[in-house]
Amino acid sequence: MSIDEIKIRLHEGIENIDDNEFLMTIKELIEHKYQSTGSPKLTGWQLKRIKESEEQIKNGEFLTDEQVDKVIDKWLEE
Repeated sequence: MSIDEIKIRLHEGIENIDDNEFLMTIKELIEHKYQSTGSPKLTGWQLKRIKESEEQIKNGEFLTDEQVDKVIDKWLEE
């Protein structure tokens, strides 16, 4: 099936869907795939977590790759 045929079938299918929740899901999928290349829109919670993470890094509160590998190896042994 060609891209044009798929688009035609999708258009026809969408026209016949009356389920608002399903249509919103399709809309979100399309918007996610074709978001503008501008800055992402972050929630307040996400911005707060980024700020906390930056503070932790600044204070040396992080693990190196080697330390993380050791932690993972230990988990896998259990």
